[in-house]
Amino acid sequence: MTKRFGLSLALALSLSLGALANPVQDGYRAAAKQENAAFKDFSAAAGQKFYNAKVGELACASCHTDSPKAVGKHAKTGKEIQPLAPSVNPKRFSDAANVEKWFKRNCNDVLTRACTAQEKGDFMAYVMSVQ
Repeated sequence: MTKRFGLSLALALSLSLGALANPVQDGYRAAAKQENAAFKDFSAAAGQKFYNAKVGELACASCHTDSPKAVGKHAKTGKEIQPLAPSVNPKRFSDAANVEKWFKRNCNDVLTRACTAQEKGDFMAYVMSVQ
């Protein structure tokens, strides 16, 4: 009985960890390792701080709201923005080219520079952790 429970627990854990894997984030993980040899992994806490950090008048939360689960609204155009959290919007972070397009645009708009692979991965770790 104990052996069976242990196997079941191991299987459940591997399945839940597998569900957390994201090929787009894996690409940023590889890039972050190239950018910084000391890189270990992404941080949801750092991603949350990044998400809420204001640069000038804007932050990610300016358009995407305080909750990545909520529908947002573009600060200038008023256009509706679908939730960022994959827990409510499973299509988020599923297409690498689309993810990169929006990071490029939004990082330049908010930070006036490109985001690093670390920042992108931390951001994704935070948004993907929101249930």
